[in-house]
Amino acid sequence: MTARAAGDRRLAYLLITPAAVLMALVTAYPIGYAFWLSLNKASLTEPDHTEFVGLSNYLTVLGDGYWWSALAVTLAITIVSVVLELVLGMAIALVMHRTIVGRGTVRTMVLLPYGVVTVVAAMSWYYAWTPGTGYLANLLPDGSAPLTQQIPALGIIVLAEVWKTTPFMALLLLAGLALVPDELLRAAQVDGAGAWTRLWRITIPLMKPAILVALLFRTLDAFRIFDNIYVLTKGASGTGSVSILGYDNLFKAFNLGTGSAISVLVFLCVALIAALFIKGFGASAPGAADEGR
Repeated sequence: MTARAAGDRRLAYLLITPAAVLMALVTAYPIGYAFWLSLNKASLTEPDHTEFVGLSNYLTVLGDGYWWSALAVTLAITIVSVVLELVLGMAIALVMHRTIVGRGTVRTMVLLPYGVVTVVAAMSWYYAWTPGTGYLANLLPDGSAPLTQQIPALGIIVLAEVWKTTPFMALLLLAGLALVPDELLRAAQVDGAGAWTRLWRITIPLMKPAILVALLFRTLDAFRIFDNIYVLTKGASGTGSVSILGYDNLFKAFNLGTGSAISVLVFLCVALIAALFIKGFGASAPGAADEGR
């Protein structure tokens, strides 16, 4: 590393230090307090009685089947919804990127679902699938109540997630498409490369940093899913996620110790997912190219 590069790096650290310190102060206290509560037997019904129990709350959560079933539901929703959003988002991004006439109108219409508040969108899906009043539920045979059955309810939750957040994925991928030089695509076309070859061999490799950001953001967001499940099923019929489980312990059972242990476990899962994404994409991660200089 040259002296100039080292100086630039020191300047960069100095410039980001105030923001990093502020973020640490804002986020460190609630995280630290939640971790402390997770090591104690604490309840809102007995605010003056707190007892240090060490890792007992974690052992209770990890030894309970509710945690593992909620984790399985969360992972299933996350994987299915993110994969569908990636495929649909890429298709929408390609359409928006190549649209010549009415480009602004097309982009506005595609992004409209993302502008709807999540709870409002979930309520519309709830009424649509409510027997007797929902226009989608009326298409099903009499007596069908999909929101009361696990697999159909999970399908509707995934559908609500995909409808709401695919435009966000498409927007990030559209920014990645801007990184692909048109001259390179035209040269490949002249050499005989078809549309699928150009997409698989040129476009997607050059879009890896944008794909990483899109997948990382959506995976972390999908893993913390709460709104859609709470509105559509309230976690009934085996549709509860880890966030729903933490909510039930904290705000329904008033069990601060166990609820905080669940929150810390969710935090660790999110950190693990982020680390796996960065490790998996390797040199494609934003900023990774600078490490070797």
